[in-house]
Amino acid sequence: MTVITRFAPSPTGRLHEGHAVSAIRAHDFARDRAGQFVLRIEDIDGTRSRPEFVAGIIEDLAWLGLRWDALVFQSARLATYDAALETLKTRGLVYPCFCTRAEIAASASAPQGDIGPAYPGTCRGLSAEAIAARTDARCWRLDMGKALAETGALAWHDAEAGRVVADPMQQGDVVLARKDAPASYHLAVTIDDAAQGVTDVVRGVDLFAATHVHRVLQALLGLPVPTYHHHPLVVDAEGRRLAKRDGAPALAAMRAAGEDGLALAARVRQRLL
Repeated sequence: MTVITRFAPSPTGRLHEGHAVSAIRAHDFARDRAGQFVLRIEDIDGTRSRPEFVAGIIEDLAWLGLRWDALVFQSARLATYDAALETLKTRGLVYPCFCTRAEIAASASAPQGDIGPAYPGTCRGLSAEAIAARTDARCWRLDMGKALAETGALAWHDAEAGRVVADPMQQGDVVLARKDAPASYHLAVTIDDAAQGVTDVVRGVDLFAATHVHRVLQALLGLPVPTYHHHPLVVDAEGRRLAKRDGAPALAAMRAAGEDGLALAARVRQRLL
């Protein structure tokens, strides 16, 4: 079987060294096994994605000496996500939610998950009549209880953690689509990894919790389960992970300052030995 990995950035800002490490890990994992490396641009956030950031991603990765075998844009796959959502609707596994983020955050009963407060289930039990009377649905949520009743116990393999038993209830009834976004990260990523034949998902450990949800969606949609490689994150001098929102130094700024991309990639690889 051909090994296929992917690097899947969102074009909402410039790449930083943390992105470089993840991209190099995924790229080299495939190349070391005579496999293929996919660059997937996750550009379905219409309010934040920018064409100039897409160009920047391509420029930065080329500067690092990385080459890809396929370039895929999520914005070209909206019909596929919609079809999957309709399938889940037909099976009664998703429901419309009318709650605002503020209402969810204010709910004292909502436990704090790794990706924020879990949804308290306010709209889960609404009658068909109540739903029909409203037109202001903000999103569609997966009924996690119903989903797990259908799938039963699930697990996946992580290269670092070994066999992991899925525990998606900690994330609650996750969002699969919003009125301003045709698919959530969870839905789009799960479908795309299968469609692009990804055998090994190489990504940061900050997404480990999301894999619990992805495993459920794989089971519900009859999709293959890749092997996961959740690697440590790059942190700054204070131990904080590098992030766009915190102003992590961009690769573009390093390049402008005279940094050599191939030399940077070589240093990253040396640290990974």
